[in-house]
Amino acid sequence: MAQTYILVIDGKPQGPFSLEQLKDLHIKPTDFVKTPEMDDYKEAHEIAELRELLGFAKPALLMQYFGSFDQRLLASVLDWFILFGVFILIAFVVVLLFIRDKETRIMASFIIMGIVPFAKIIYHIIMESSAKQATFGKQMLKIKVVDMQGDRITVGKAIGRNLCKIFSVGTVFIGYLLAFFNKQQQCLHDMMAGTLVIKDRLF
Repeated sequence: MAQTYILVIDGKPQGPFSLEQLKDLHIKPTDFVKTPEMDDYKEAHEIAELRELLGFAKPALLMQYFGSFDQRLLASVLDWFILFGVFILIAFVVVLLFIRDKETRIMASFIIMGIVPFAKIIYHIIMESSAKQATFGKQMLKIKVVDMQGDRITVGKAIGRNLCKIFSVGTVFIGYLLAFFNKQQQCLHDMMAGTLVIKDRLF
């Protein structure tokens, strides 16, 4: 079945319309649309199918749409909280059900919790290269990771971006503070990997 879209006309959602009907309506790149599967409205030029088939030129990302440092920091805190919660639960279940010796329990707990930083890297790679383009923390803050053209990043680029965080941390976190000194609010690892963090705008 062909994809259909809800189109906002004069401030009111109307449709659904087929792609041919959207063409007849002469929609503009900045018109808000959504599919039945989408949670939120987006501008037409932000949807790859519409941008390609309707011939929209992709405009440069606007400055006010970049994710701010405080949003990114809070998203990171939320992600750490989520991961620690998951691994604390795993450690509790493993220790309680499978280990009887007290010293072994303590050692096993430390080993499981020590995996968290490595799990966080894998988690970021998977989530940021997924269709959501964001970790759960970023999704809560309505921000996502894109390439320099505003498109979804590949797994390879996600790996590169997250490995480059070593340099952001290795500079005594100065690499993160670079976000305050450039218009696109990129941290050092974003600059190295060619990525941006932008706001996932809502209607």
